[in-house]
Amino acid sequence: MSLFGAKAGAGTPAGLPRPGVVGVLDIGTSKVVCFIARPDQSAHGTIKVAGVGHQSAQGVRAGTIVDLEAIERAVRSAIDQAETMAGVSIDAVTINYGGPSLQTTRHRAVISVPGREIRDHDVKKVVRLAQAAWKEPERAIIHTMALRYAVDGNHDVQDPRGMFSTQLGVEVCVISAQRAPLRNLVLVADRCRLNLKSIVAAPYTAGLAALVDDDIHLGAIVVDMGAGATSYAVFAQGNLIHLGVVPLGGQHITNDIARGLSTPTAAAERIKTMYGTVLDSPDDDREMIDCPDSYNDPGVDNERASRAVLTSVIRPRVEETLEMLRDRLAADGLLRETGSRVVLVGGASQLDGVRELAARILGKQVKLGRPLRLSGLGDAVNGAGFASAAGALHHVIAGPREVHAHTSPIHAERVRAHGEDGLGPVQRTLAWLRENF
Repeated sequence: MSLFGAKAGAGTPAGLPRPGVVGVLDIGTSKVVCFIARPDQSAHGTIKVAGVGHQSAQGVRAGTIVDLEAIERAVRSAIDQAETMAGVSIDAVTINYGGPSLQTTRHRAVISVPGREIRDHDVKKVVRLAQAAWKEPERAIIHTMALRYAVDGNHDVQDPRGMFSTQLGVEVCVISAQRAPLRNLVLVADRCRLNLKSIVAAPYTAGLAALVDDDIHLGAIVVDMGAGATSYAVFAQGNLIHLGVVPLGGQHITNDIARGLSTPTAAAERIKTMYGTVLDSPDDDREMIDCPDSYNDPGVDNERASRAVLTSVIRPRVEETLEMLRDRLAADGLLRETGSRVVLVGGASQLDGVRELAARILGKQVKLGRPLRLSGLGDAVNGAGFASAAGALHHVIAGPREVHAHTSPIHAERVRAHGEDGLGPVQRTLAWLRENF
């Protein structure tokens, strides 16, 4: 089966696909979100969302698919809901991936340019050479970012094309993930009879949605506090320079509440949503919360717990998550060099007091983010929990910021059939001729 196979008869009821209509999927631990959108010509840079669908996720644990049939049902339902709202059908999607195997590595390369203008094929060649230094066969490349170019010792060049040079260098940031979870996303798309256009890193797309241009250029960190994990992306000088995943999220808080208050998981999630906070209040000892037991025995009164007890359960887990994030950023040397701004997105970021706690632990200015530069979103889907899905639309419609060498993200079969560059012998010869003559 091709990793990006053709759709074989999509029986979607909402109508025929229309040019310019795009669909994205955000498959998370707690929910599956589908956005259908088209560029809005009436407002420069604005994306008009035509349809939205979201369903509770079943079959995903800590950002990784564990039950294909369950997640297929959730994906189909979310797509049907979005198509009905939009009045169109989609036959291709871009899917977010925010699992624990995401990582970044940096590589450099230098080529000689014989005293002439730097051309587009020179840039592609040096990027390919830098990307070729990345050799991890069990992983797949999702994005390649050109962080900076060097032209004859002049570093930090943003676009070297047209400049005269004898030597061209580049530093790239390669974002990769393990192949197995990506293949499961491919299987989901195939079972839903959808073409998979690409897989994108969820913390990166969250940044595209929630950051303004100044944040991306001056430096900012986006923290996506999801249900299964907390992922983060670091932006500076107009590029994504690092990302990672902390294996703790909102679901861990829910599980702590369920254990600490001896209540079912569903009740713990409701309690967290309605009463959850990490801040102390003078009235917390007097405010009591009903904690249903697992048996729903009508003859037995529910146990009750004070809000102070609930806070004592929630706050240590949020502190642990933020401290792990701080320690990882500090270990990578990124805590100081990325400016003073942190933007929180994701469902768990909406807990009362998380912003203040994050500001204290990270030592930075912290704000709650939401999807920007979108129109047509209702209030229910315009919050922090939908930033990754919105950012995937920005990636598809506004165009990706990364550079592309010949290796596509996860074309494993093509690579095995044709070699590491993914080209057949004739295409490889033509490419060599274009680059050298």
